[in-house]
Amino acid sequence: MVKLYDKGVYLINGTEIAESSEEVKAKTGQDWPEGEAAKQTIGYRILKEHNTSGNMDRLQIKFDKLTSHDITFVGIIQTARASGLEKFPIPYVLTNCHNSLCAVGGTINEDDHMFGLSCAKKYGGVYVPPHQAVIHQFAREMLAGGGKMILGSDSHTPTGGGICMLAMGAGGLDVAVAMGGGTYYIPMPKMTRINLHGYLKPWVSAKDIILEVLRIMSVKGGVGKIIEYGGDGVKTLSVPER
Repeated sequence: MVKLYDKGVYLINGTEIAESSEEVKAKTGQDWPEGEAAKQTIGYRILKEHNTSGNMDRLQIKFDKLTSHDITFVGIIQTARASGLEKFPIPYVLTNCHNSLCAVGGTINEDDHMFGLSCAKKYGGVYVPPHQAVIHQFAREMLAGGGKMILGSDSHTPTGGGICMLAMGAGGLDVAVAMGGGTYYIPMPKMTRINLHGYLKPWVSAKDIILEVLRIMSVKGGVGKIIEYGGDGVKTLSVPER
């Protein structure tokens, strides 16, 4: 069963939903002005720790780590070099997993891979050779950390949400700007909470939950939002599923 609240709600003790601040006060004796509940979410707290603008409505984010794959890192590094790059300012991982089809004599994009290797050596990056790891899995297993933020030049950089990490996929120019010490500008996303109850039935995966959420909200319905999952059903999921 799915119950959808299309307006802001409050979560009491992580389990009970209240639809108004008056209901919260009646049950807890505490005042919660409108908008205060969102400040208690994991996403808001992580963004606040990484925001440099002083304005939580218009964010300027500084990231902990960067990552790219072999379709995007060539243009990104060339742009950064043209802007005076001398070293990667924060850990930058270059994976070779999107343009690495086998061909006689090597790979069809071997020149891109060698460019990435030479840049990693020159500027201090982390180079992942072809056929070793996919960017999404590598980021989740080797870069993720609780409360950290990653910017990746890929449309679906893993969020690491299962360990309370926030990651964003962005265009190559945004990563090049971050590489030069710049910030990432976004408006504060809205926070959406999804409570999971029970457990997954056989042959049902965590991805099926995501697809059902997309069906309910529509793809456009998730734009400009951070979706957090809670409820007793979370404990039945493994970290990769989360």
